[in-house]
Amino acid sequence: MIIAWVVSLLLLMASLVGYLQKLTSLELIATQTMTSSQVELVAAEEVLLTCENNISSISTLPSNACVFQSIGQQLWKISTTGNVTIESVVYLDQASGIPTRLSWRQVFVE
Repeated sequence: MIIAWVVSLLLLMASLVGYLQKLTSLELIATQTMTSSQVELVAAEEVLLTCENNISSISTLPSNACVFQSIGQQLWKISTTGNVTIESVVYLDQASGIPTRLSWRQVFVE
Protein backbone atom coordinates (compact mmCIF):
# COMPACT_ATOMS: atom_id res chain seq x y z
CA MET A 1 0.00 0.00 0.00
CA ILE A 2 2.82 2.37 0.84
CA ILE A 3 4.50 1.55 -2.48
CA ALA A 4 1.34 2.52 -4.40
CA TRP A 5 1.14 5.77 -2.45
CA VAL A 6 4.81 6.58 -3.18
CA VAL A 7 4.37 5.76 -6.89
CA SER A 8 1.27 7.94 -7.13
CA LEU A 9 3.14 10.75 -5.40
CA LEU A 10 6.04 10.41 -7.85
CA LEU A 11 3.64 10.48 -10.82
CA LEU A 12 1.97 13.57 -9.40
CA MET A 13 5.35 15.28 -9.03
CA ALA A 14 6.34 14.28 -12.58
CA SER A 15 3.13 15.73 -14.02
CA LEU A 16 3.69 18.91 -11.99
CA VAL A 17 7.21 19.28 -13.41
CA GLY A 18 5.86 18.77 -16.96
CA TYR A 19 3.16 21.36 -16.37
CA LEU A 20 5.72 23.87 -15.04
CA GLN A 21 7.96 23.29 -18.08
CA LYS A 22 5.06 23.96 -20.47
CA LEU A 23 4.03 27.06 -18.52
CA THR A 24 7.58 28.41 -18.51
CA SER A 25 8.00 27.89 -22.26
CA LEU A 26 4.66 29.63 -22.95
CA GLU A 27 5.72 32.56 -20.76
CA LEU A 28 9.01 32.85 -22.66
CA ILE A 29 7.17 32.84 -25.99
CA ALA A 30 4.74 35.50 -24.75
CA THR A 31 7.57 37.70 -23.51
CA GLN A 32 9.49 37.36 -26.77
CA THR A 33 6.36 38.14 -28.81
CA MET A 34 5.61 41.21 -26.70
CA THR A 35 9.17 42.49 -27.04
CA SER A 36 9.25 42.04 -30.82
CA SER A 37 5.83 43.70 -31.17
CA GLN A 38 7.01 46.70 -29.18
CA VAL A 39 10.12 47.01 -31.35
CA GLU A 40 8.01 46.85 -34.53
CA LEU A 41 5.56 49.45 -33.15
CA VAL A 42 8.39 51.86 -32.30
CA ALA A 43 9.90 51.37 -35.78
CA ALA A 44 6.51 52.04 -37.43
CA GLU A 45 6.09 55.17 -35.29
CA GLU A 46 9.51 56.44 -36.42
CA VAL A 47 8.57 55.87 -40.07
CA LEU A 48 5.25 57.66 -39.51
CA LEU A 49 7.00 60.64 -37.90
CA THR A 50 9.41 60.84 -40.81
CA CYS A 51 6.52 60.81 -43.28
CA GLU A 52 4.59 63.42 -41.28
CA ASN A 53 7.55 65.77 -41.00
CA ASN A 54 8.33 65.47 -44.71
CA ILE A 55 4.75 65.64 -45.98
CA SER A 56 5.45 68.86 -47.85
CA SER A 57 8.16 67.07 -49.85
CA ILE A 58 6.55 63.71 -50.56
CA SER A 59 8.74 63.11 -53.61
CA THR A 60 11.89 62.76 -51.46
CA LEU A 61 10.46 59.90 -49.37
CA PRO A 62 10.91 56.26 -50.36
CA SER A 63 7.86 55.12 -52.33
CA ASN A 64 7.09 52.21 -50.01
CA ALA A 65 7.47 54.03 -46.67
CA CYS A 66 3.98 55.50 -46.31
CA VAL A 67 0.65 55.83 -48.07
CA PHE A 68 -0.74 59.37 -48.30
CA GLN A 69 -4.44 60.12 -48.82
CA SER A 70 -6.00 63.56 -48.95
CA ILE A 71 -9.21 63.54 -46.87
CA GLY A 72 -10.14 67.22 -46.95
CA GLN A 73 -8.79 70.72 -46.91
CA GLN A 74 -5.20 70.39 -45.73
CA LEU A 75 -6.08 67.08 -43.99
CA TRP A 76 -4.04 64.02 -44.81
CA LYS A 77 -4.34 60.39 -43.74
CA ILE A 78 -0.91 58.83 -43.57
CA SER A 79 -0.49 55.05 -43.20
CA THR A 80 2.68 53.07 -42.74
CA THR A 81 3.26 49.82 -44.57
CA GLY A 82 4.61 46.64 -43.03
CA ASN A 83 3.71 44.16 -40.32
CA VAL A 84 2.64 46.90 -37.92
CA THR A 85 0.47 49.53 -39.59
CA ILE A 86 -0.23 52.89 -38.00
CA GLU A 87 -2.59 55.48 -39.47
CA SER A 88 -2.62 59.13 -38.52
CA VAL A 89 -4.64 62.15 -39.57
CA VAL A 90 -2.47 65.22 -40.05
CA TYR A 91 -3.40 68.85 -40.59
CA LEU A 92 -0.88 70.64 -42.78
CA ASP A 93 -0.73 74.38 -42.12
CA GLN A 94 -0.50 75.94 -45.56
CA ALA A 95 1.22 79.12 -44.42
CA SER A 96 4.01 77.58 -42.34
CA GLY A 97 4.07 74.06 -43.79
CA ILE A 98 4.09 72.56 -40.29
CA PRO A 99 2.11 69.31 -39.90
CA THR A 100 0.00 68.76 -36.78
CA ARG A 101 -1.11 65.26 -35.82
CA LEU A 102 -4.81 65.20 -34.99
CA SER A 103 -5.27 61.49 -34.30
CA TRP A 104 -3.65 58.11 -34.80
CA ARG A 105 -4.54 54.44 -34.54
CA GLN A 106 -2.96 51.06 -35.02
CA VAL A 107 -4.52 49.05 -37.82
CA PHE A 108 -4.89 45.32 -37.22
CA VAL A 109 -4.84 43.32 -40.44
CA GLU A 110 -6.22 39.79 -40.40
